[in-house]
Order: sequence, then C-alpha cells, then structure tokens
Amino acid sequence: MVIIQSIQSIMTILLMISVGYILDRKKWFNEESKKLLSKLVVNISLPAYMLQNIVTNFTREKLFEMSGGLLIPFVSIGICYIVAVVIAKAIKVPKKRFGTFVTLFFVSNTIFIGLPVNLALFGEQSIPYVFLYYIANTTFFWTLGVYSISKDGDAEDTKLFSIASLKKCFSPPMLGFIIGIIFVIINLKIPFFILDTCKYLGNLTTPLSMLFIGATMAAVDLKTIRIDKEMIFLNIGRSVISPLIVIILGLFIKGPMLMKEVFIIQAAMPGMINISIISKAYNADYEYAAVMITVTTIVSMISIPIFMAIMDKLPVVI
Repeated sequence: MVIIQSIQSIMTILLMISVGYILDRKKWFNEESKKLLSKLVVNISLPAYMLQNIVTNFTREKLFEMSGGLLIPFVSIGICYIVAVVIAKAIKVPKKRFGTFVTLFFVSNTIFIGLPVNLALFGEQSIPYVFLYYIANTTFFWTLGVYSISKDGDAEDTKLFSIASLKKCFSPPMLGFIIGIIFVIINLKIPFFILDTCKYLGNLTTPLSMLFIGATMAAVDLKTIRIDKEMIFLNIGRSVISPLIVIILGLFIKGPMLMKEVFIIQAAMPGMINISIISKAYNADYEYAAVMITVTTIVSMISIPIFMAIMDKLPVVI
C-alpha cells in the first residue's frame, strides 16, 4: 500500500533527523560544525551527485524532453508568491516579518529535505525533476525572496535583480547539474574513476542533510513556539495551497506522471533553511523564521504521506 510505503520512507528520514537532533543536544555540534555539514552538502556531495546522476542515467533526447517541465515550477511558485502577499496583508502580518512570512510561504526546502524525500519515495529516476523544481525555487529565492526579506530589516538599497543575486542562483549544485547536462548534450564521456568518485561523494548527501536539519531544529527553543494565525496560514500555504497550485497546473500542462508527482512533493516541502540565515543578515526577525521553518518541517512529515495516498487513489488528477 502506497501510504504505508510513504510512512516508512518518512520514518527513515525522521530517524536520521532525530540523530542530528540528539547529537546537537549532546553538544556534538557547534555553529562551526553545522556550517561545515551545510558546506559539505552544498559544495561537495550534491554537485558530485548531480554530475554522476545526469551523466549516468540520461541521454540527449531525454534531457530535451524533460526541459519542458520547467514551466510548472516557475508558474506555480510565481502564483504562490501572489497568494502569499494577499494572505499576509489579509491577516495583517507585521511589517518587521512581512517579507519573511511571504518567502516562507512561497519557496520550499527543495534540497535538504526535498531531495532525500523524493529519493525515498520515487528513487533515483526522480532526481532530474527534483532539480527542475530546484532551478525555479532557487531563482525565486535569491531574487524575489531575498528582496522581500530585506524590506523587513534595515536594508534600504536592496535591488530585486543584481549581480550578487545572479551569482547565488548559480550555486555549486546548479553548476553540477549544468555541467552534467553539457556532457550529455555533447556526448562527452567522463572517465569511470571520476564518476565512481562522484557516486561515493554523492551518497553522503542524504545522511549529511538529515544530520544538518536535525541539528538546526535542536537550536530552536520549543517553548517559544506559539500557535497563531500566521503559523496556521503558513502551514496551509506550504502543505495545501502550494502543492494544490501544482496539481491544478498539471491538469493543463502535459508531462510525465512522475514529474508532476515530484513537483507536488517539492511544493509541499517545509520552509527553506536559508530564509533564517538571510533574515539574520538583514537584521530581520530571524528567530521567527527559525521557529516557522521547524514547525513547517514537522508538519510536512505528516502531510507528505497524505499527498502520496491522494496521488495513488486519484492519479487522474495529475
């Protein structure tokens, strides 16, 4: 049964997160070691994983066929941003965290949580679609998201589009993805020992990501968590509205069933961890961001099996 398989996959992820949480509570991690975990994933294991996966599992024809799928994540995230602004104004989110609320609402944790979850649910064939969503998500975050958060703090001259934001979009995982595509398109073979090295390094991505998530969640004081209208609407946004927009778009845009399923799961992922980091950099309410990221992460572990059950029972929807 799909829902049982989904719950078991989520339990595996929760157990790995719990290890990171417990180790942080036991003082195995400090701020520097948590930064190291993040750097290892973003700069080493994930780019290696992407390069190896694309080169090994894809042909030029399959890549061209897959590229059309970018329309769904770009359009869905854009619509979700508009919905987020409308809801934030309707429930009167304070100015000091307005942009943070909106960004938490419309961009998701596509890598540290999204990648392991999709691997557990769909296997390695889901990875290219994970990264199609990641491309759109990253582009929106480092432009519209960062711009919105900057307005919460004391930044006055932040630009929506800049060289700095463009550089952030072309992160190491994105470059690994692009390099892999280039090698496939020009039909250039990579030596086996390089691919094998990338495979071993890439296998570190999921466990390191889960340890990092657990350690990050441990830093949040659970006593500070209060259920209010912002928390309720934010979780509705992440777990219901965002994936629902993808489902609706899937009715009108053709594409493989697996691609649409991956996009739905990616859209239902919790708030992006970098939101807290950017909030702190702009002197915005980063503690609020950290609490909301933790809560949306917990809620997503409950909502994902539900979405899997719905997709299994009503495949015609997508």
